[in-house]
Amino acid sequence: MYSQILGTLPAPLFLFLAGVSAAMMAQKAAAKTSGSMGAAARTIIRRGAEIWALAMLFRLQEYLIAWHWAPVTDLLRMDVLNCIGVSLMLVGLVCTLASSWPRFAALCAVCALAISCATPLVWAHRPTWLPWYLETYFDGVHNQGKPLPWLFPIFPWAAFAFAGVVIGYFILSETGKRLQPTIMVPVTAILGIAIVGIGYGLDHLPLQIYSNYDFWHTSPNFFLIRLGIVIIILAACDARCQMRPLFSKSRALILMGQHSLLLYWVHIELVYGRLHILPRKAESILGATAGLLIITLSMLLLAYLQGKWDARKKQRLQVRPVPA
Repeated sequence: MYSQILGTLPAPLFLFLAGVSAAMMAQKAAAKTSGSMGAAARTIIRRGAEIWALAMLFRLQEYLIAWHWAPVTDLLRMDVLNCIGVSLMLVGLVCTLASSWPRFAALCAVCALAISCATPLVWAHRPTWLPWYLETYFDGVHNQGKPLPWLFPIFPWAAFAFAGVVIGYFILSETGKRLQPTIMVPVTAILGIAIVGIGYGLDHLPLQIYSNYDFWHTSPNFFLIRLGIVIIILAACDARCQMRPLFSKSRALILMGQHSLLLYWVHIELVYGRLHILPRKAESILGATAGLLIITLSMLLLAYLQGKWDARKKQRLQVRPVPA
């Protein structure tokens, strides 16, 4: 059970951090426009649209690579990158309804809980009146006639992005800044543990309000458990950043984070695509560990080369002579 929970964390981490970055983008945009929530909303919506467009381009690339056997419907599959883009656009729309930062955070918290609690109902009472390529955004049905648990529809996945906005707001608020650097880590960790405990406790109540209860796919309690774990991981990362370097002063994680979209794009091919470096469904624990190490080092090298390329391009632009 515990390994299954940990195995489902990458997507929540992606979406949660997208929400945190949305809070940062909103604050930066508002700072340039005297605190305008409208400017913040436009920035978030534009970024979400960009990511959604890149996701569609990525789906087109995957389809062309698998030209002879991939169905054309794969172009409209609701993958995690699509979900991140749509979630950010939804966050931006919510931002347009807020007149202040506290209200924006409160609305995002309500949206996170509402999406999570509505997921079992949406999956049980599907909007079948929509074409499947639109319905899949709500319940991940694709063209199979039933929700597919390996896709990433708005319900429940967008809830993690809204939760990320709330935590991002807290970190960037004056209260959060006052808690840094000593108190923020235990406060965040305790919050994560409390949310895990609430989710676990609710799941073990003798009374269930949903007629079709699916813990692993639609349960609000599972959402709370994973959200709490993600917040605990955030606290652990914050604690690590405040410690002295263990082996070197390497900024490897920061470098990979700065080029995360490129790394995601490339690693998908190395792990799942035709360029996969390990045999599928035929690896030992040792072989899988070696593969993970190879891919991690390869992605670090790719991020380093991309960073060098960007720095060199910026340097060339700076030394370019200005025409008289």
